[in-house]
Amino acid sequence: MELQFTEEQLMIRQAARDFAINECLTGVIERDELQKFPREQVMKLADLGFMGMMVDPKYGGAGLDTVSYVLAMEEISKVDASTSVCMSVNNSLVCWGLEAYGTEEQKQKYLMPLAHGKKDNELYIGAFLLSEPEAGSDATSQRTIAEDKGDHYLLNGTKNWITNGNSASVYLVMAQTDAGKGSRGINTFIVEKNWAGVAVGAKENKLGIRGSDTHSILFTDVKVPKENRVGEDGFGFLFAMKTLNGGRIGIASQALGIASGAYERSIEYSKQRKAFGKEIMHHQIIQFKLADMATRIEATRLLCLKAAWEKDNKLDYTVSAAQAKVFASETAMWTTTEAVQIHGGYGFVKEYHVERMMRDAKITQIYEGTSEVQRMVISRAILK
Repeated sequence: MELQFTEEQLMIRQAARDFAINECLTGVIERDELQKFPREQVMKLADLGFMGMMVDPKYGGAGLDTVSYVLAMEEISKVDASTSVCMSVNNSLVCWGLEAYGTEEQKQKYLMPLAHGKKDNELYIGAFLLSEPEAGSDATSQRTIAEDKGDHYLLNGTKNWITNGNSASVYLVMAQTDAGKGSRGINTFIVEKNWAGVAVGAKENKLGIRGSDTHSILFTDVKVPKENRVGEDGFGFLFAMKTLNGGRIGIASQALGIASGAYERSIEYSKQRKAFGKEIMHHQIIQFKLADMATRIEATRLLCLKAAWEKDNKLDYTVSAAQAKVFASETAMWTTTEAVQIHGGYGFVKEYHVERMMRDAKITQIYEGTSEVQRMVISRAILK
């Protein structure tokens, strides 16, 4: 694995860093408090080509590698995880799945505007609808039903915890078409938000990533054309699992960024804050906390890059992605908690950002596969 970044990758990282500082930092506390979707920031990400980073240019994407994506995700997540998760879902779960398994017609109609992030100068992003009230980690227990009606499917059901739920124009929906076949009876469908029978539920009032709009999506007798099924009949569950593998690299990178952001703020604070007559960076207990942060973050970064490199080189990255996500998410939770401790009372107030980072970090241990699910994936591989 090459550990030295190319000139292009370094340029992408710098562009993401500049964007985060210049476009995301201002107003990030207010957006968190008000649960305000970062529409302006996501629109500007689209202008940068970051909403379809890995999509082939012939479909409107930037044609970049996964390593570049990891670098960009880290930099944006250092400042605003609510913005970065919108970018992650559109790139990893929606665009990648359609490019890998969609028909040419589906790519022309849906992938191209999704990769641009815009259509007719309006925001155009996607969402990934797998989770249900009784189907979280057990994704095979789908209650959403798509009944085959000959020339179309009739979709009924409810999906929960959907990132980009209200802001998305297109949904990738996993639904059961033949319960007798279990996971092999699940299909994935492309559903447009404005179709009759599609309803967006109330926005969830969340602990963290509060700027990201998370909603339930309800389907009542929604007619889905046959040509909007992704892949062969019964491919839906496998589609979801393969897509989530790449999504875990995105969320691992988000967790890495959250940890890095908290660490950098802790370094800066330790040089300014005085206690017992000297800056706290001179106290060994603070030095050791920062040393442990730096070490865990660097290990996380290498795990993320390894998974990205394997993906770019068309190797099996299932285990690497799981390892990166479980380690990154737990590093983010630990690092942000320590960052609050280093900041003391100031860490407990919003002005210093680290309390928000601590709240944002928690979800990385849950979505796109909990830490327990990642350990299941890893243990199955090492014990086979």
